[in-house]
Amino acid sequence: MLRIHFIHKYVHVNVLCIDLQAWSSQSSNLTDYSLPNSSWSEDMMDEFKKFMEMCEDKTWRRIPSHRYLEKNISGKVWRGKVPQEEEEGEKKKETRFFCRNIDGEGLGFEYVMFFNQSEKRVVCIFQPGDYLESYAGLVHGGCIATILDNAFTACVVAVAGRGFVVNLNVNYKSPIRLGSVVLVDSKIEKMEGRKMFLSGQVRSKDGQTLHADATALLILSDSKNSSRL
Repeated sequence: MLRIHFIHKYVHVNVLCIDLQAWSSQSSNLTDYSLPNSSWSEDMMDEFKKFMEMCEDKTWRRIPSHRYLEKNISGKVWRGKVPQEEEEGEKKKETRFFCRNIDGEGLGFEYVMFFNQSEKRVVCIFQPGDYLESYAGLVHGGCIATILDNAFTACVVAVAGRGFVVNLNVNYKSPIRLGSVVLVDSKIEKMEGRKMFLSGQVRSKDGQTLHADATALLILSDSKNSSRL
């Protein structure tokens, strides 16, 4: 069993646009990359349809996903216009969220996340593309850690507001093949002040294979947000 331990020193969560009430974000004209495209496999579509059906009674909500941050759950702007302009007169600098930084459908992180408020839980349906390769045909461990980090952060943002990952522990159990579909399940376990403790697993679509498990600690950026948990 391989084990990896990451410590992040206040890594800014520089994109997560959450709209829990709509099929796609109606407050934005940005492309929503959490909707189906031609690269999605039959397994990916099956899981997507299953979760969309569970959204009908409002128990679950799909989380839209963009390349740039626009608004958080309260509608307040997190940062300036995109692309950002560092100084007046300088050439505009384009930035992209890491999990949505690859042009071309199906080459990188293909995923969609669903949020359950009562369970304080996010499930991410993840189909890794060819640009995430490590050994031949297998997903790089750093990419597995990234999608876990993404799910943990989405869960905290949806429940309590903007947070920062300060500790992430990942235990790798079984390799993931490129193009396969796995479920990344994350949940808030407890909160102590501004500290949010989470657990997560990466499992095969049928739930029979555990690919990785993980824990994370996130710190809320504003202690006033903690009352929302």
